[in-house]
Amino acid sequence: MGVYISMDVYRAICTNSRVFEFPFSINHVLLCSFRHLKHANMNINFPVILLAALACMPLGFLWYGPLFGKAWMRESGMTPEKAKSSNLVKILSLSYLFCVMLAFSLQFMVIHQYSVYSLIEGLSGEEADMGKAWVEQGMQSFGTNFRSFKHGVLHGFLAGLTLALPLVGMNSLYEQRSARYIFIHAGYWIVSMMLMGGIICQWA
Repeated sequence: MGVYISMDVYRAICTNSRVFEFPFSINHVLLCSFRHLKHANMNINFPVILLAALACMPLGFLWYGPLFGKAWMRESGMTPEKAKSSNLVKILSLSYLFCVMLAFSLQFMVIHQYSVYSLIEGLSGEEADMGKAWVEQGMQSFGTNFRSFKHGVLHGFLAGLTLALPLVGMNSLYEQRSARYIFIHAGYWIVSMMLMGGIICQWA
């Protein structure tokens, strides 16, 4: 089951962006985006989001362990002594939280239907009614198109290649890290986003 935001709360926020004082009304934009989900009878499946985020954890144990553990430690300057002194509870808890945030954003990239109602945003009166009827008819016919694990993996790969790789790469360049260091970290995030994308697209 998913969770809907109250439409009363939405209307109060979307009719008064001054409720929040953040630059560019970030919260205003984020919360107003839920209107598309409500209109399209789509909801956010939080259990699947949490499950998709959890997929990052065992992959991380494999990636930075048997697969590339030695190379990662060598390229990052990590030592067994330093690793043993780390706070694993803190690291694993925050890592999972970050994966949940990433999975939450990734769903809007791998599930095309989320953005359908943005096509009629801003319309009013008769145009809004016509637009809504057109979109609802389209959703009835094509609402399940491209909802497969394979399609989610594809978009997860593209997201990882165009988002994770540049972010890891830029930081690593300024830190004067090696190309191997970049590929180890970027590779992990690309594969993680492929797994999360597949799970979300198939079951969310």
